[in-house]
Amino acid sequence: MSTDALLRTALNAEHRALGARLVPFAGWEMPIQYPSGIVAEHRATRAAVGVFDLSHMGELRFTGPGAVEALDRVVSSDIAGLGVGLARYGLLVNEGGTIVDDVIVYRLAAADFLMVVNASNVAKDRAHLAARLPSTLAWADESNATALIAVQGPRALETVAALVDAPAELTALPTFGVIRVTVAGAPVIAARTGYTGEDGFELFTATSQAVGLWRALLAGDGSSSGAPVPVGLGARDTLRLESRFALYGNDIDETTTPLEAGLGWTCRLDKEFCGREAILREKAAGGPRRRLVGLVVEGGIARHGHAVVADGQEVGRVTSGTFGPTVGLAIALAYVPVAQAALGTTLAVRIRDRDVPVRVVLTPWYRRTI
Repeated sequence: MSTDALLRTALNAEHRALGARLVPFAGWEMPIQYPSGIVAEHRATRAAVGVFDLSHMGELRFTGPGAVEALDRVVSSDIAGLGVGLARYGLLVNEGGTIVDDVIVYRLAAADFLMVVNASNVAKDRAHLAARLPSTLAWADESNATALIAVQGPRALETVAALVDAPAELTALPTFGVIRVTVAGAPVIAARTGYTGEDGFELFTATSQAVGLWRALLAGDGSSSGAPVPVGLGARDTLRLESRFALYGNDIDETTTPLEAGLGWTCRLDKEFCGREAILREKAAGGPRRRLVGLVVEGGIARHGHAVVADGQEVGRVTSGTFGPTVGLAIALAYVPVAQAALGTTLAVRIRDRDVPVRVVLTPWYRRTI
């Protein structure tokens, strides 16, 4: 795709000014890294605070009578039981029981919901929902009008709180809580959510407010110790993989089921939702025939698409792989038959025509302790 055809977030000029390397991603021109590099950005997020432009993500808004009932029937998790001021992770599943997208639903008021969807899936998700939601439900795609900036790491709270009009309310916000506040003069929906395995916030604001908010967050409190750093998609990927968060298009898609992906916990099978019957049939048939497992690679870096081998025969494919800077290991996710999915199982990954030993391990590889 020509760079002229790529979409650009409101922060594109900011990334250029910071020396970012920009690449195509899901139809957008996005920063993959800044001059300090992916490992430095990863470590800064784990040790202090990283700031991410996520404005390529999609935001769908659902309001008015019937919103909670309608969303509860199209999202796998319990939306009817979601309290005001809280968010919940869930899946959009098709009638065949495979994953259309993974989403987070935020309940802003009794009949006001925000759903965040993956950038590559906005049009597909709109079509999926339009075919399954009642025609009377009021909903809109607010993606183009919304900027999203994530602040992640042990110093995320103090970084955002220093710029907030109501710091005590922000501090009291629980994990997966959401609140309306003013940050650096910008009206913001602040959610204590993220994709790094660290504490932090995702800040939704109008695109017109994005540059001022971004600059204020990176300025921090003026101290040189643990100052906020901009982080690109490269470190976002290493951070999320250490924490075993699925990436749509790699680890989950419309060829994978929630049970195969280890996401059965998101499915409230005691309620009606699109895809439920197919998931129940899969369970009744004895469960999935393959599972997404974590691997430690001994002697190479496994990448998406590499074959997983047992006794010289291909039995699966790597979906994500990298070197985890925090855990100091080459790690990967892969779908393998249930017979090869037990912890401790030794397999191999074919890297450049060489079979490199791998071992099935417990995940996540990284879990924050505070």
